[in-house]
Amino acid sequence: MLLRGPRVIRGDRVIDEADVRIDAETGQIEAVGDLDPRGGERSVDLVGRTVTPGLVDAHIHFSLSGERSVEDVVGMSDAELTLVEARNARKTLEAGVTGARVMGARDIDVALKRAIDAGDVPGPRTVANCRSITITGGHGHHMGREIDGPTEARKAVREQVKLGADFIKFMTTGGVTTPGSDPGAVAFTEEELHALVDEAHRRGVHTATHAHGGEGVKAAIRAGVDTVEHGTFLDDEAIDLFLERDATLVPTLSAPYHIVRNTEAATREDVAKTETVYDRHIESFKLAVEAGVRIAGGTDAGTPFNVHGGNASEVQFMAQHAMEPLDAIRAMTETAADAVGLDDCGVVEPGAYADLLVFDDDPLSDLTVLNDPTAVLKGGRVVAGAVPGAVSGGE
Repeated sequence: MLLRGPRVIRGDRVIDEADVRIDAETGQIEAVGDLDPRGGERSVDLVGRTVTPGLVDAHIHFSLSGERSVEDVVGMSDAELTLVEARNARKTLEAGVTGARVMGARDIDVALKRAIDAGDVPGPRTVANCRSITITGGHGHHMGREIDGPTEARKAVREQVKLGADFIKFMTTGGVTTPGSDPGAVAFTEEELHALVDEAHRRGVHTATHAHGGEGVKAAIRAGVDTVEHGTFLDDEAIDLFLERDATLVPTLSAPYHIVRNTEAATREDVAKTETVYDRHIESFKLAVEAGVRIAGGTDAGTPFNVHGGNASEVQFMAQHAMEPLDAIRAMTETAADAVGLDDCGVVEPGAYADLLVFDDDPLSDLTVLNDPTAVLKGGRVVAGAVPGAVSGGE
C-alpha cells in the first residue's frame, strides 16, 4: 500500500508531501520519499493530511482504570483483572498508542502481551512487567512483590524474569496513591537498589524505578537504573547524575494533573500529597528539559481519574511546560520506544513497523489534534478510524 503525499512528522524533522510505502506482508515501512506507484499497488491519497508515528506510552497501568483509589481494584480476581486489562489495552490502541510499557499488576501483563502478540486481543505492542518490587508495606504493595534485603531483591528479579518480564520496576520512594506512604522518603537500602539493578542487567532486562524524592532518584541512578519515573523533586545534583549516567526521565505529568482537578472526588490523602508535589513536579521537569536530560513520554494512565484513551494529553503537557511541540511528539514516539526497548517503533523510517497515525489537521499547529486521529494503523493495518479507500481492520 502506498500513502500518497501526506505531511510526515519524522523524528526531529517534518517532510511535506512525502509518500510512504507499506509492505502488507511484513507490516513494515518499505520506503519514504518521492515514490512512484507500482502496477496493481493500492494507493491512498493523503495530500493535505499529516502522518506521524504511533504514540508510545512509556508508563501505563492496564490493571487500573482511573478509579478513585487502588483499593477499588485489589479485591478483583485474576479473571476479572484480566478482562479489565484487555479492555484498557483496546482503548489505548484505538486512541493512537501503538506501543506501551505496562508497569505490572500481579502477573497478568505478560499473559496479556502474549495474547496481543498472537492477535487474540487488540492492543499496542507491549513491553510487560509482572509485579513491581517494593519494600514490605511500601508503595504499590497491594499488587506488588514485597522484599526485604538484597538476597530477596535478587530472588524477586529472577522470579519476574522467569515469568516473562521484559523489564523490572521497583519503588525507590513512597508514593501518592498508597496510604501512609511518603513520596519523599527513600524506601530501599543502597544494597537492595544495587542488587535489583545488577540482577536485572545480568538477566538481560532493563530497569525502571518509581521515584519522587530527590534522594531516591539519586540513589537509583547511582545504582544504574535505566529510567526514572516521575522525578518530582529534582535538584542540580540529580540533573547532573541523569546526564552523567545517561538515564532517562519519564515525567508522567498527567498523573498529578488529574488528581488536582478532581479534588472533590479524590481521597483526602491523595489530594494533600498531590497539592504538595504538583508545582514542584513541573519545576523539576523544566529543569530537566533545560539541562538536556533525555525525556520519554509516559502518562501513568490508570491512576486516579487518569483514564485510558487520553494518553495524547501528555504530549500537550510536556509542550505546555517546557518542550517545543515537535520535541514533545518525539519524546512520546521515538525516544519512548528507544527507552523501553520497542525496536523499530516510534519512527517513520524504512524497516520500521508501519504503526502510524493519520490526522486531517496538523498536530504541530494544535497538539490537541493528537487526541482524535482520523486513522490508527498498526503493522500497516487500520485498527481504528479509516483512511480514504481503506477498510477498518485492514481488509
